[in-house]
Amino acid sequence: MPDANAYGQPVGDLLPDWTPPPPPPHETLTGRWATLEPLDAARHGPELWSAARAETDGSRWTYLPVGPFTDETAFRAQLEIQAESRDPLYFAIRSAATGRAEGFCSLLRITPAAGSIEVGFIWYGPRLARSPAATETQYLLARRVFGLGYRRHEWKCDAFNAPSRAAALRYGFSYEGLFRQAVVVKGRNRDTAWYAMTDGDWAGLAPAYEAWLDPANFDAQGGQKQALSALTAPLLSARG
Repeated sequence: MPDANAYGQPVGDLLPDWTPPPPPPHETLTGRWATLEPLDAARHGPELWSAARAETDGSRWTYLPVGPFTDETAFRAQLEIQAESRDPLYFAIRSAATGRAEGFCSLLRITPAAGSIEVGFIWYGPRLARSPAATETQYLLARRVFGLGYRRHEWKCDAFNAPSRAAALRYGFSYEGLFRQAVVVKGRNRDTAWYAMTDGDWAGLAPAYEAWLDPANFDAQGGQKQALSALTAPLLSARG
């Protein structure tokens, strides 16, 4: 039962020990499969452009506010903008399998007063997509977010972006609803699907990620023995 105030109205839980967390530091996050490095256009640009050139088409950029890129100069100029930003706070994703930066991601809508932070502007190049490094990227970010004391970690995407919506659930973000006509992207309306995990959710999700990322969960050919979605699905909130 929720708490009630002096008028008998239901109110949220008291948070007597709540202190707004600090903004996330822009520093390297190291895992077994992936390393997240503060984005540096000069350092990471050549490798990220190589990853972009490995794409067979521009479909990975459809739901991002920028791209696709056919020109390295324009691509590097965009990386310069991202590298200078502090909200969003961008990271290059270095894959242990290739030793190269194969994508980027960011933390954004950083709101310490509410204890809320979003992961977004995610671009996985073709050598990174659907790899353990891609999944570990989300683990490293969530671990940092909740380790700093944030209460809520959000994922938002275009309602038509079926792969992103499926990824959100696989990663343990619970669906919270649809915001109609939320933004305009590349001259088109975007209805935004909202997902989130809380610090309470993370208590169960962290061991699920760690079990999936364990090398023992992969066979000699690199195939997974147990799906991450099988571990996270029971932990999703039923609300919404």
